[in-house]
Amino acid sequence: MLEKLQNSWALIKASAAVLRADKELVIFPIVSSIALLIVTASFGLPMALTGFFEKMSEGPGQVLGAIVGFFFYVVQYTIIIFANSALVGAALIRLRGGDPTVKDGLAVATKRFGTILGYALIAATVGMILRWISERAGTLGQIVSAIGGLAWNLATFLVVPVLVVEGLSPWEAIKRSAGLLKKTWGEQIVGNFGLGLVFGLLALAVALVTVAIVIAAAATESIALIVVVIGIAILAFLFLGLISSTLQGIYVAAVYRYAAEEQVDSFFSEDMVRQAFRQK
Repeated sequence: MLEKLQNSWALIKASAAVLRADKELVIFPIVSSIALLIVTASFGLPMALTGFFEKMSEGPGQVLGAIVGFFFYVVQYTIIIFANSALVGAALIRLRGGDPTVKDGLAVATKRFGTILGYALIAATVGMILRWISERAGTLGQIVSAIGGLAWNLATFLVVPVLVVEGLSPWEAIKRSAGLLKKTWGEQIVGNFGLGLVFGLLALAVALVTVAIVIAAAATESIALIVVVIGIAILAFLFLGLISSTLQGIYVAAVYRYAAEEQVDSFFSEDMVRQAFRQK
């Protein structure tokens, strides 16, 4: 466990070094988060005000609900993948020795928008199928959905940089991503904890501290203190999420360079990148 923490911390420091060189990279997750909130409100508020959620329990309403849900998934995935493409595109410029701007990242993503939309349709379809299995098949369905989700995430780990750099069709990009992983790490691989381990522990620490302070504040019956603590905790979670997303995009770019171009840079060592995956 200690070794994994050390490896994860080294990975965070390397990714953070790239972020320090190009602080504007964090703008892409920020814009993505704001856009997702706007889209969610645009879908959710009208549906709530018109009683659409109650109608979804009826036969025709279920079909319409599935259609609306699928469209919502597509819009969400498009926003997320577009922002990730811009982030990865800009990170690759930095890893190759350039000095990217926000405009450079957006130009990369815009150039591939049609392919990004096509991949969003595929990802939304997979997401809807896995969700349907999880909700309709009980415990077994939840297990199958979880395993399917892990396999999908593994196979598509390098899809975004493949789309950005190689301009393949969505299906070809998925196959290329899976092929790069097999070629570089072998047939039987699983993902390592990576960034998620450290940020998961940090999020847990924030949650525990928040709960402890809220309990102490409740004993003093200080509503103002409770509100302030919860507000600070929400901001802390948002900050961790934004930094984690940014560093993850940088790391994906580094892994792609190693797998597709057999290149590492001054930020990442070969051993560090190889730890993205391991043999089962």
